[in-house]
Amino acid sequence: MIAVTKTGILLTPRVLDFEREGVLNPAIMREGDSVHIYYRAVRKGNFSTIGYCRLDGPLTVAERWDKPFMVPEFEYESQGVEDARIVKIEDLYYLTYTGYDGTNARGALATSKDLMHFKKHGIIVPPITYAEFVDLAESSGKVNENYYRNHKFYYQNADPDKKIMLWDKNVMFFPRKIRDKLVFLHRIRPGIQIVFVNSLKEITREFWDNYFLNMEKNIIMDPVFPHESNYIGGGCPPIETEHGWLLIYHGVQETKKGRVYSACAALLDLNDPALEIARLPYALFSPEYEWELTGEVNNVCFPTGTALFGDTLFIYYGAADSLIACASVKLTELLAELLTYTKKNDKK
Repeated sequence: MIAVTKTGILLTPRVLDFEREGVLNPAIMREGDSVHIYYRAVRKGNFSTIGYCRLDGPLTVAERWDKPFMVPEFEYESQGVEDARIVKIEDLYYLTYTGYDGTNARGALATSKDLMHFKKHGIIVPPITYAEFVDLAESSGKVNENYYRNHKFYYQNADPDKKIMLWDKNVMFFPRKIRDKLVFLHRIRPGIQIVFVNSLKEITREFWDNYFLNMEKNIIMDPVFPHESNYIGGGCPPIETEHGWLLIYHGVQETKKGRVYSACAALLDLNDPALEIARLPYALFSPEYEWELTGEVNNVCFPTGTALFGDTLFIYYGAADSLIACASVKLTELLAELLTYTKKNDKK
């Protein structure tokens, strides 16, 4: 098994209203020796904004704002701007996040030229209800039935007068164009899906209808191993390596003590990331310390960003939905370990 070092807690909530209830799930962007962190900050009532801090090197806090960096402005994010990820494609930063309106949680996009001023572009995931998704998924005829048997999740606490949209979260772009296309991952339970477009203008209702009618071609990973048996989802934006795109994702297992969220690792094909090359058959790391085991949500290690310093990959994650922590691993060792589990790909 690969050796992982947990460097411990990086950020904790302060006695400031906007983050008093928790800090978690940070987007990470390294620029030179600085690491920019855009983290989810939760105030009373489960209202979320994005906070900001900057590190000198991978672990030393140099600057931290006393006010939110990004706040809700539109109805689709009225109760939360949550769980951001960030990449740089050419000269533009793409920050994706979950917009939460109190009922629906869906992936949205903001862009920036300078990491400080972001323009919001709205929801970029399917503008359809869960019921419409079920109809499309069933019509495709080849999709795992677990994709459209989530009625209890969608309707257990729903107000019947509210429109239940399809929850589509964990949106993250690849940090460069692939075959001249923008590529991003997203998550409709229980697996991870991929989108290729020439331009974001292509993402229309018609686009998504066709996408779901051919959904089996767009699913790149489904749960396989026990530690991810409930569902999986994207974690950190993909990292380009000579062996493929390294994907640090999260896996969820239902246990006697409740759901356990672990960090997991896989490799995707460099030229066609819809193809999975390899996947660790065990969790990269899981909750073990008190601050990961007990919090707003127990038993959570939720990775959302990385920074590479030399051969050391620092993985930043939300711990128990309450704190931000960091773990590290040798990149060459992780890739070598993954390559011992190379799979035969039936899609080729």
